[in-house]
Amino acid sequence: MNNKFKIVVLAITALVAIVTYINPVFPREQFLQQAGTVLLVALLLCDLRKRWFSNLAFLGVALFLILHLLGARYIYSYVPYQEWLQCLGDWEWLHTSRNHYDRLVHLLFGVFLFPALVEFSRRRVTSRQVMAVLVAWLLVQAGSLIYELFEWGLTLVLSPEDAEGYNGQQGDLWDAHKDMALAMLGSTVAAGYYIVRSSLKRGKLFAE
Repeated sequence: MNNKFKIVVLAITALVAIVTYINPVFPREQFLQQAGTVLLVALLLCDLRKRWFSNLAFLGVALFLILHLLGARYIYSYVPYQEWLQCLGDWEWLHTSRNHYDRLVHLLFGVFLFPALVEFSRRRVTSRQVMAVLVAWLLVQAGSLIYELFEWGLTLVLSPEDAEGYNGQQGDLWDAHKDMALAMLGSTVAAGYYIVRSSLKRGKLFAE
């Protein structure tokens, strides 16, 4: 498999990362957000040598990473997406009291990482497509839960101000539940797509 596509995608991702650190808005808080960034970058770099993922799966991980990098710059709670969209026309219906960028990222966590998780499942767990899709769906839910538990753990060791800045709850007591629900919704849509495509391609749903 030619790596040129992946190298271009990784270069664009690196450029976005650099741009997000120009005149940082919340320098300390932005740095705290980068634990997940390091893991995803390491995964992408390893894939250039190991070639674990298809171009689609690689692109999905990179797109999610780009969304996270943008969110981290504004610690999610202050991403000016309303101002960005306003340049394209009248988006008054998007003007809400809460910043919903983090909700979007949790939803797309379940969508963009799904191809990579399906391919991982096909390689390491089962060769059956439907079972691999199910394992990938479960991995999204497990990952979402672990992340929310991680955020809860931070509230125990950080100051209330730092914890609020990192978690981006914006005063919503049900923030973790909604985030997990959105990740589940995104992964369910992605799983449905894979199952329907498999069914149409093979002529039966539970084919090997």
